Amino acid sequence: MAIFNFKPQPEKVVKAAAGYAADRTGSNAGASQIGNFFAYQSGQIRQRFMQVPTISRSRDLMASVIGCLKLEQFKEMWNGEKIELIPEAPRSWLSRIDKGVTNNFLFSWTFDDLFFIGRAFWYIVERDSSGYPSSFTRLPAAIVTTQDQAQSNGVWFGPSKQILFQGLPIRYEDCVQFISPIQGLIYTGAVSVDTALKLEQARNRNASSLQPAVTLRQTSGEPMSAQELRDLAAAYDEARYSSATSAVNEFVEVIHNTSTPDKMLLIDAAEYQAKDLARIANVPAYLVSVSIGNYSYVSSAEASRDLYKFGVKPYIDCIQETLSANNVLPRGTVVKFDIESYLNTDYENMKPETEINVNETAANNA
Repeated sequence: MAIFNFKPQPEKVVKAAAGYAADRTGSNAGASQIGNFFAYQSGQIRQRFMQVPTISRSRDLMASVIGCLKLEQFKEMWNGEKIELIPEAPRSWLSRIDKGVTNNFLFSWTFDDLFFIGRAFWYIVERDSSGYPSSFTRLPAAIVTTQDQAQSNGVWFGPSKQILFQGLPIRYEDCVQFISPIQGLIYTGAVSVDTALKLEQARNRNASSLQPAVTLRQTSGEPMSAQELRDLAAAYDEARYSSATSAVNEFVEVIHNTSTPDKMLLIDAAEYQAKDLARIANVPAYLVSVSIGNYSYVSSAEASRDLYKFGVKPYIDCIQETLSANNVLPRGTVVKFDIESYLNTDYENMKPETEINVNETAANNA
C-alpha cells in the first residue's frame, strides 16, 4: 500500500547563468559568417609583427615543419605492462580535414594562430552517423572572441563556452579549440618588435641620407658667405675629379668623414635585436642567420632536430593531443604526426654532407 503514498518530486531545473544564455539556447548566428572571406582578417598586430624579418623567418620555418607532417591514427592497447599504440586505418577526414584546402595549408595556418595568438579554432562542418566530426574548417583566431576570457591578456585558461565569431555567438560544442602551452607572440613580444621596427626605420633613414666624404672648415680669417662656401666646395670637388692631388690654404681644414656603412646601417644593433627576437620566437638563433659565438658548425640533420625540439614540438603536441580528445575521436583512439619522416631524412646519401656555418667569422679567425 506504500505505493499509493508516493509523491513524485518535481524535476530540478538548472538555470543557466545570464552570460551563457545565448549558447545554451542554441543560438548559432556566428556560423552564418563562416566562409564569408570578405570579412576575414589576420589582425593588424600580426601584420605589424610579420614586417620584422626575424619573426617572419621564424614563423615560416616552424610552419613549414608542421605543414609537411602527416597525421596517423592509433588505438591504445594495454599489454599488461604499458600502453601500446597499435596502428589502425585512419578516418577519412585525416587525409582531407577541410574539403576546401589542403592539410598543409590548414596545419600551417593553425600553427600561425597558435604562434601569434596562443590559440586556434576549427569549426565542425559535418559529423558522421556516430556523431563524431567528419569535416572541419578553420576560424581565424583574430576574429574570434571569448566573452568568458575577455580579460585574460593572452593567457587562456581553458576551452571557452562563450565564443563569438565576427561578433556573433557560435556553438562552442561545434568548435575544436587548440590552446597553446606558450603564450601568443603578440602578447609577449610587443616591446621587442616595436624596437626592431624603430631600428629598421632608423636604418632606412641612414641608407637614404647622403653623407659627405670630406668636410671643409674655415679655421680663421673673415667668415665666408654661403655662396663663397659653396664655391669653395665645388672647386675642391672639381680639383679632386681632375687630379689625384688637391691643395687648400692655411685658412681651410680638411676633415674626412669617418662614418662607415656598418655604422650607418646599425649592423651591430640589428644583429643584437634579431637575436633577441629569436629568443622570443623560441627558434635557435643560427636558424635565422644570427651569429651565436663559438657554436660553429651544425649539420642539416642536427638543425632539423633543433628546430623540432626547441621550437615546433610544443605546437605539434598541442595539435595532436587536441585532435585525440573525446569530442573529436572515440576514447582510446589517438592521432599523431609522423615526426620520424621529418627527423630521419636520409642525409647520408648527400655528397658531401650539407653543413650550415653558423659563425663563419669565428671559424675563420680560429
